[in-house]
Amino acid sequence: MGERDDPGTIGRRVQRLRVERGLTQRQLAEPVYTPAYVSTLESGRVRPSDDALRHLAERLGVAFDELATGRSARLVTELRLRLTEAQRTFAVGEAEPAAEQYAELLAEAETQGLAAEQAAALLGLGECALETGELVAGRQYFERAEACLAGAPLPARVPALRGRAVAHYLAGELRYAVYLLESALDELNRGGLHDPDALLLLYASVIGPYMDMGAHARAAQAAEFALALAPQSGDPALVARMHRSVARTLVAEGRLAEADASLAKAAELYRGLQIRTELANCHWMRGYVYAQDGQLERAEGELREALGMLTAKRAALYSSQVAVELADVLHRRGKSDEAAALLHGVLDDLSSERGAVHSAAAHRLLGIIAEDARRTEVAEEHYVRALSLLERAGAAGDLADLCRLLGDLLRRTGRVEAALDAYRTGLGHRTAPGTTTLGPPPAQPPL
Repeated sequence: MGERDDPGTIGRRVQRLRVERGLTQRQLAEPVYTPAYVSTLESGRVRPSDDALRHLAERLGVAFDELATGRSARLVTELRLRLTEAQRTFAVGEAEPAAEQYAELLAEAETQGLAAEQAAALLGLGECALETGELVAGRQYFERAEACLAGAPLPARVPALRGRAVAHYLAGELRYAVYLLESALDELNRGGLHDPDALLLLYASVIGPYMDMGAHARAAQAAEFALALAPQSGDPALVARMHRSVARTLVAEGRLAEADASLAKAAELYRGLQIRTELANCHWMRGYVYAQDGQLERAEGELREALGMLTAKRAALYSSQVAVELADVLHRRGKSDEAAALLHGVLDDLSSERGAVHSAAAHRLLGIIAEDARRTEVAEEHYVRALSLLERAGAAGDLADLCRLLGDLLRRTGRVEAALDAYRTGLGHRTAPGTTTLGPPPAQPPL
């Protein structure tokens, strides 16, 4: 139940409903209360107790919540049912239709003053915006959701906080994204708030920023934590659909509390479906580890698994990022033509504002492929584009490697002074593999 309205508002509501039903004050009051009490209540001069409101609600044929807050319990339950339907739409990869549903639901939740439902709709809009690459809009939706949940415990705020961090990450703001995610992880683990879903969301989301910053050891550990926390379910979409169907039947029968319970289960399962797509990051991390170890066939398998999970969700930005990693493995396996085709296919979905680091990685790899084919001018053009993107994102480790590649190319073509400039730039950004300038790692979960 939400907070009650003031006594004057409740009194006017009781009087209106009594008159609509043709009841006298005596008929409404008996057998427990007096007509004088009802008269005092209707005039707003007394704050009714819960027992009095329950008696009046029963006599008036309305729900307790409706009499106390003016909101129909049935309408609230039906709103929650439609929220789970929007979740389903998003979970199956239909981001734009889901966004339309969430926008309509947000307007209704705001009209009825339902903070929790407002936050759920804003979270949905934020996730849809991330999937379609509208990063600024997505971040703003998540900020508004956090504001709605300001008084809630941290685990309840994690999806909004995580969404905001991912929006910053995809915009190339790596350090701030890591700060947000690590701070939440540290607070959860040190404070004993070991919510598995919240931890899984955070660990899966921090892998990408870690990798781009060169913090490979932290990325590998986060991937293992995420996989250990991953919930096991046979077919969550099927079970969620069953709960939604049951809820519809219960609403029709007026069994609203039971309907709400079914909707809560359905919503949890749809969140699980979204979490499963987050696990694509873990498959990507495993593919990276296998690639570093020279196990290229296994690496290709893991990365194709990650790409398939994300493509099924039509998550263009995330799919593009994993495609770049897969292209690198394909190139190393001698499948350079397939790698180049994959890279050209994803560059349309990446830019300096949307996936800058992976856009740079795509240009870097296309440069290497062009060099192998003795197309020097094309290679140089790709390296220069990659350099510009990495400088904006502050990816120091990748910058050092790219400057070496560009310097070697310039030296081989006789431009020694330009090559020296490239090498000097690279030395200024050099970091040891697997290290980072981040602070202490967050506390670990009790696995």
